[in-house]
Amino acid sequence: MSPRPPLPPFTLETAAQKARMAEDAWNSRDPERVSGAYTPDSSWRNRAEFFAGREAIVAFLRRKWARELDYRLIKEVWATTGNRIAVRFAYEWHDDSGQWFRSHGNEQWEFDEAGLMRRREASINDVAIEESQRLFHWDHAGPRPADHPGLTDLGL
Repeated sequence: MSPRPPLPPFTLETAAQKARMAEDAWNSRDPERVSGAYTPDSSWRNRAEFFAGREAIVAFLRRKWARELDYRLIKEVWATTGNRIAVRFAYEWHDDSGQWFRSHGNEQWEFDEAGLMRRREASINDVAIEESQRLFHWDHAGPRPADHPGLTDLGL
């Protein structure tokens, strides 16, 4: 497999690059693209779900984005050391009835020497919001625009 820079050990700067790359991939809502950043046997905990491997990641993301519509995500590095990065994140989405949510979470990431994530643990809480309370405004699936505020700037 080809390396996926930046590679560990991470600095705060390279960890921020890795987090933004992950944010951009997840905002594409393309399960195959996202799964390519993980080792073939990557181990995940997402809320109360535990699974491993790229096929399981793709299946999980397909289910997720079929339910979480108009998904918009922002990530921010919390800490880093060696081959590990901790991030906090928030994302906004609505269900098929039109109810909007802001989901707040923390992730712990562990990478192999080629820069692929081999372990991801995510804890997430959902808060129902009114559409008027949305803070993540960009018009398309894909990367957050460079001039759109991050979590700290939004007061999250």
